[in-house]
Amino acid sequence: MGALFRSEEMALCQLFIQPEAAYLSVSELGETGTVQFRDLNGDVNYFQRKFVNEVRRCDEMERKLRYIEAEVKKDGVPIEDNLTELPRAPNPREIIDLEARIEKTENDILELSQNAVNLKSNYLELMELRHVLEKTQVFFTENQGSLLLLYQQEEANDSITRALINEETQIQNATGRGRLEFVAGVINRERMPAFERMLWRISRGNVFLRQASLEKPLEDPSTGNEIYKTAFVAFFQGEQLKSRIKKVCSGFHASLYPCPSSHGERMDMVKGVRTRLEDLNLVLNQTHDHRQRVLHNVAKELPNWTIMVRKMKAIYHTMNLFNMDVSKKCLIGECWVPMADLTIVQNCLSEGSRLCGNSIPSFLNVIHTDEDPPTFNRTNRFTRGFQNLIDAYGVASYREANPALYTIVTFPFLFSIMFGDAGHGLIMFLFGAYMVGWEKKLLAKRSTNEIWNIFFGGRYIILLMGLFSIYTGIIYNDVFSKSVNVFRSNWYVNDNYTLDIIQKSKMITLDPKDSYVQYPYPVGMDPVWMLAENKIIFLNSYKMKLSIIFGVVHMIFGVCMSVVNIVHFKKYASFFLEFLPQLIFLLLLFAYLVSLMFIKWVIYSASNKGRYSESCAPSILITFINMMLFGSSKVPPGCDEFMFTGQAVLQKVCVFSALACIPLLLFGKPLFVLCTKKNAKGKVYTNGSASHQDIELQTSNGSASPSNATATVHEDHDSFGEIMIHQAIHTIEYILSTISHTASYLRLWALSLAHAQLSEVLWNMVLHFGLGAEGDDWTKSLFLFVAFGAWAFFTLAILVMMEGLSAFLHTLRLHWVEFMSKFYEGQGYAFQPFCFKTILDAEDSSEQD
Repeated sequence: MGALFRSEEMALCQLFIQPEAAYLSVSELGETGTVQFRDLNGDVNYFQRKFVNEVRRCDEMERKLRYIEAEVKKDGVPIEDNLTELPRAPNPREIIDLEARIEKTENDILELSQNAVNLKSNYLELMELRHVLEKTQVFFTENQGSLLLLYQQEEANDSITRALINEETQIQNATGRGRLEFVAGVINRERMPAFERMLWRISRGNVFLRQASLEKPLEDPSTGNEIYKTAFVAFFQGEQLKSRIKKVCSGFHASLYPCPSSHGERMDMVKGVRTRLEDLNLVLNQTHDHRQRVLHNVAKELPNWTIMVRKMKAIYHTMNLFNMDVSKKCLIGECWVPMADLTIVQNCLSEGSRLCGNSIPSFLNVIHTDEDPPTFNRTNRFTRGFQNLIDAYGVASYREANPALYTIVTFPFLFSIMFGDAGHGLIMFLFGAYMVGWEKKLLAKRSTNEIWNIFFGGRYIILLMGLFSIYTGIIYNDVFSKSVNVFRSNWYVNDNYTLDIIQKSKMITLDPKDSYVQYPYPVGMDPVWMLAENKIIFLNSYKMKLSIIFGVVHMIFGVCMSVVNIVHFKKYASFFLEFLPQLIFLLLLFAYLVSLMFIKWVIYSASNKGRYSESCAPSILITFINMMLFGSSKVPPGCDEFMFTGQAVLQKVCVFSALACIPLLLFGKPLFVLCTKKNAKGKVYTNGSASHQDIELQTSNGSASPSNATATVHEDHDSFGEIMIHQAIHTIEYILSTISHTASYLRLWALSLAHAQLSEVLWNMVLHFGLGAEGDDWTKSLFLFVAFGAWAFFTLAILVMMEGLSAFLHTLRLHWVEFMSKFYEGQGYAFQPFCFKTILDAEDSSEQD
């Protein structure tokens, strides 16, 4: 938990690596994921960097792999990407072999694809020719007594002769005179209507078109998609019209095929085409089987190749961030490293030098800088979800106290106050336990559902929210809007009520003086309150006071957390000029308000008489308002306005002391800065340009540590006016926020009551309807089955999902605004190490999107 309490200490390191060992050293660093490199070539165009050609080679290999993967997926070959262990990046000697293998595989698949396209094109042409021959055979031999054939006579004037004749006889007579010709082919089915209209227009109605749709779709050789076509025969006269028809066929991408006019020749051609189709189909099957074998072998190696190429590309991208020294014999890089991982980085550099056989070792040099280091909170599977909640508000400043550690407890607890139902909490707990228990299996599936990924990322948060909700549900004695009588109620009916009165009365008033055992219920709420008419009034007072108590405690804890930052950054003046006034103001007003609640609970009772009886109990809200306005209120005779002796004096002291904290908070820090002159202990210069790589460390009284540099930088040069304006804004914001934030915690009470009442309404109006159904046993069972189904659905959809999401968002707001604003700045930037796993996961998610 030490790393979660505060971000790890970071160091800016300079790496000196021999060019021969640079690739392997960066590869080792990428496997460990411990360094964040800085770009030392910011002023250099990317295309002018040293390793840009290697990056282009990787891009070309990625393009080839994408083509290979597309061909594999197109043939439906499964790719096994569940690798137990990711392959390492290939060394420089293996890169050439890998590139050659990928290129050879691409050429083989290209050749197979081209051969398959050629064979399929031939097969498609033969299939179309066969259909044309078979359809035209029907056209030439079919007898249609009502066929109308239109043609124009050369000797006649513009009149048109219509006759119903036998088609075969007319075609033979017209062919015998040399006046009637035909063109046969196939065309896409959707183009047929436009094609027919165009033929009619160019021939003025002197083309006789016969068509027949092909029953089975054909396969496109290039894409493999199904295409629907229609066979046609166009009869016409004259060479000029023949040329026009062929141009129209070319424009509509219609395929024309030779078709003999003789019946015998057509039959012989059909037999020849069928024989060729059988031979070609056999060749296609053998080609397909060979392609499948090749693609199955490639699919086994494809995941490894893809990961290796991506790692290579990431390494060369990183090496482009490095710079050469003056002698151009050494690569120099700068990176942020956690202090705890310096040994790991040094081991990676040594391993890289050893693998390449270089006798000159690589080394790192820790340098000091006044630049703000990145924030790195080391997390695990349990704490990562809570850390993400904090980072969504803002990444912590370097070495700032991390709220995620306390959020692990406070977040599910405040949620459970609003979601206090043991039954609904059990459902949420089981859902979280399912995601946690089957964590490895669910991670291996890599779901692309964004909503599921959000729930799964917060599985431990859901688990704790459900567990805490079970606890608060027991305290509220609320299980699906019903109470549980485990320890028996402490309320009883006194002797003033006879049995006859109890049986006939719908409502009985129980007096706590005579009808209550004088000790509290062992755990939680007494179940008799679920039957009381004044239940809402009692729960309103009870939950509202609880929300104020927990809210004030939460805010005081947030103010006290600022001490952690003050001590660490050694801003001791802020302890007296900021922390103490804030804490005293909060304690004297709102902690006093909380104390009045406890005092009222202790000293006022129904069994007491006189000024401490229940009728003399003052209102806490009225008392607090009178305290702030120095007013008074009327009280009944025999009662006292105040709870204890000296309360009036104490309240005035609290108000005046709290008001005195405001000028101290407003003017304290600016006057302290004005009266004290801070001398700079040292200045640090870091030169990471392309032309110079010399490091100069100039210190007057020692080198400044990274933590102290972060705390003191930019403050020495602020003018008194800027500090005064900033402090005024901070003071006004804090004073006003103590009131608004205290009222904001009333959402704990409001949402808890809303959830309980909605659950009760759902029980009484849905499930109670099924339980109270009349009729025989079958009718009652049917009504109960339907009512329970509706109740279960609305419970999950509304009370668990919608109410749970609402309580989650309100809890998130209470942490971001009411709690973290007291001590958390969140002005840092996250540590993003060079890690192969992170890079591969990011690329996989982008591909899925």
